[in-house]
Amino acid sequence: MNKPWFDKIRKIKPYVPGEQPNKSNVIKLNTNECPYPPSPMVKKALRDYDTDKLRLYPSFECNELKDILAETYNVCRNNIFLGNGSDEVIALCFQTFFNSDMPILIPDITYSFYDVWCDLYNIKYEQILLDDSFKIKKEDYLKKNGGVVIANPNAPVGKYMELCELEEIINYNKDSIVIIDEAYIDFGGKSAISLIDKYDNLVVVHTFSKSRALAGIRLGYAMCGEDLIGYLEAVKNSFNSYTVNSLTQAVAIACAKDREYFESCRQKIIKTRERVVYELSKMGFETIQSMSNFIFTTNPKIKASFIFDELKKQNIFVRYFNKPRINEYLRVTIGTDDEMDLFIEALKKIINYYF
Repeated sequence: MNKPWFDKIRKIKPYVPGEQPNKSNVIKLNTNECPYPPSPMVKKALRDYDTDKLRLYPSFECNELKDILAETYNVCRNNIFLGNGSDEVIALCFQTFFNSDMPILIPDITYSFYDVWCDLYNIKYEQILLDDSFKIKKEDYLKKNGGVVIANPNAPVGKYMELCELEEIINYNKDSIVIIDEAYIDFGGKSAISLIDKYDNLVVVHTFSKSRALAGIRLGYAMCGEDLIGYLEAVKNSFNSYTVNSLTQAVAIACAKDREYFESCRQKIIKTRERVVYELSKMGFETIQSMSNFIFTTNPKIKASFIFDELKKQNIFVRYFNKPRINEYLRVTIGTDDEMDLFIEALKKIINYYF
């Protein structure tokens, strides 16, 4: 392009989200959303919300929301940092904590926003290979670095690293910040939140988008020591002081209070996940053991791209990554039992057609 300003523009290859089909009567299993509606308490909060508040700036401190989260996770209010979705929270963490000349360490197969943020903020990074079973090898993270970022369970494969192994990484890297992205931890495994009092270099990130069925309100939060919270707040307030709007706060508070509903949805998704894995195995699929609300599966006899296209023809959307090492796998979000029954029946038709 022959423009005098072109060389001064930052060129970034952006993150590509899952397809959002603009039509009805689809089964959407490609973006890891919760298949169930939010808590009934959320509906009540929306009905009762005083719309006159919308003319005012929201609460700067968000203390009521922080208090209910602090109670939920047995931490202090001052250990919680809020943002517009965990994406914004992690992006602010990158800006705040990763400013050395050493590269940060991230898995080669993981949430694909991490390397995008590195490119955007000019952060050096090294992608560490997962082993042949798509497992994170803790030994590879026991070396000098500018920071560590690990999704646990890891996306898009769904594998979980045991907390004892994770702690070895955190303990070894006391001279750098370790971020554990726990977007899917509610679907299996133990959270690293229990370690934030023990390690002042640890940041644990959660979201309302998955297990709490509130992807639409864009709310995420980090939990870490007060010193790190202070640095995060300073960076956030240099960019946007009022990150969480008042309506989002009201909805999130109502959702967080309804622990019984949260637990019910969580257990239903786990139960459906295990049933679907079993049904897939009977059709010749090999599925990575998942501790998330999605599965990562392959059929050695049928190309993943073919299955992806054929499912789409039946208005069933799953996620296909045309990338080395994982281009024969499909990531499938766990939907309702009815949705997954239709998904399984569609796969049976594809297999019968293929053979």
